[in-house]
Amino acid sequence: MLVADTYLGHRDDPAVRGRLDEADAARVVLSDDDRRRSRVRTETEDGRDLGVVVGRELDDGDVLETETGDLVVVELAAIDVLVVDVGAADVSTTAAVELGHALGNRHWDLAIRDDEALFPVPDTYERMEATVADHLPPGVTTRRETVSPALFDDGGPDHGHGGHSHSHGDHHHGGHSHGDGDHDHSHGDHDHSHDGLLRFARGDER
Repeated sequence: MLVADTYLGHRDDPAVRGRLDEADAARVVLSDDDRRRSRVRTETEDGRDLGVVVGRELDDGDVLETETGDLVVVELAAIDVLVVDVGAADVSTTAAVELGHALGNRHWDLAIRDDEALFPVPDTYERMEATVADHLPPGVTTRRETVSPALFDDGGPDHGHGGHSHSHGDHHHGGHSHGDGDHDHSHGDHDHSHDGLLRFARGDER
């Protein structure tokens, strides 16, 4: 069995990149739980037994070295998330607080990306979407994506070394539609705040 007991750094680090260019590195895909454990027994993508004993949380693209000098590149298994997209919606402060309160009471993990709040799906996406549907202000949409679990690390979306996500379908719209025609409408004397919704969802205003 290979035993990876040395953390070399990230594959984008120049020194590590040089080592990778000269080696036939193995690859291992770790779940979000396994990447946080101090000791993990798993398999490389080519089927070799592997023990990981580096004693630190691992990120996508981290490179480990085994006792025999072999290199192992870590990849993280993507997770499903529910994206609540405020986007161009005209959301009042009251609606933002109500939505933030409803989502915050669920105690879901949260990442903020621009005007979007991302929540890992703990059970089924359909059940999670149904849970938030009744709380969505007009114009706020939801969709499903897969992302790296590192997005939910303490540093948030700016943490780590980048990555990507992709969408799984059409947006679902909460609230009401104004149709295709031109029209004017008034929301009365109140503030509109995307930031307020996202701050409240994080717990900054509770």
